[in-house]
Amino acid sequence: MKNLLRVVFATVLLAGFAGFTSAQDSIESITNKFEKQKAEAIEAYLEKNPDAEDASRGYQALIVAYLTMDETKKLPDVIEKAYEKTDKRDVQTVLQQMVMPMMRACSENGEKDRAKKFLAKAKEDILGQPEIQQNPQAVAQINGIFGQMEGQLNQPGPGDEMKIAFTSTAEKEFDLADLKGKVVLVDFWATWCGPCIQEMPNVINAYQEYHDKGFEVVGISLDQDRAKLDAFVDQNKMPWPQYFDGKGWQNEIAGQFGIDSIPATFLIGKDGKIAATNLRGPDLERAIKEELAKGDGAE
Repeated sequence: MKNLLRVVFATVLLAGFAGFTSAQDSIESITNKFEKQKAEAIEAYLEKNPDAEDASRGYQALIVAYLTMDETKKLPDVIEKAYEKTDKRDVQTVLQQMVMPMMRACSENGEKDRAKKFLAKAKEDILGQPEIQQNPQAVAQINGIFGQMEGQLNQPGPGDEMKIAFTSTAEKEFDLADLKGKVVLVDFWATWCGPCIQEMPNVINAYQEYHDKGFEVVGISLDQDRAKLDAFVDQNKMPWPQYFDGKGWQNEIAGQFGIDSIPATFLIGKDGKIAATNLRGPDLERAIKEELAKGDGAE
């Protein structure tokens, strides 16, 4: 049984290779065909031999196959089974082959609570290793890695609601909840951010084109220089509310939503829920038009 998994791989390769050579096949389709056959063979093997000594390798191979085919729905169950059979002292394997794929899959599947539970378990198991506990530098590094991932899980996605309220740079009170029934772009940006400045003309044009039709923008600035922010906003005629606390990457609202890179944008639909994230250029305008065309979602 020790070498059975290897035989399974070889059999799949020989059986399927002839079907991977048509002129219409792309590299991606060829890869997916092979990965699908490989995954099906491993699934059958593991179902019959759940306690095989090479089961751990089988589950890890399934993780790779599912990632290649973008089968995120199947990933969490397999990752949890693989984790049970993995030596927690192998920190690199746990992080790269289990924790990170689990975060990706659960985020795409809308299972953030499941990801948080898995993340907490992995963190506890890794930090519980005696050799880790005796190394303060390793403890700090692991806490930092998990801290970043925990922050990423706080990032809202489609279907989520964002609660944002502040006093703007114009000394006016702003509450995102008051804009329910409108389409709103929440834009995390900064004047020192090259990609933000490159994208800003698209945001300004969209505001000018669709504001009268029910489109709003709110800016969350990660600047530290208030004068530079004010000058840029005035020069580029950006009349929408801006939040500024001068804390840069420690910006309180950015921290609340786990923002670790900018520009980061969230398009809020009329129902007050996120419709799309990180839209650029034509994609932004297209999404705005689609959301404005929908019925009024306000209660």
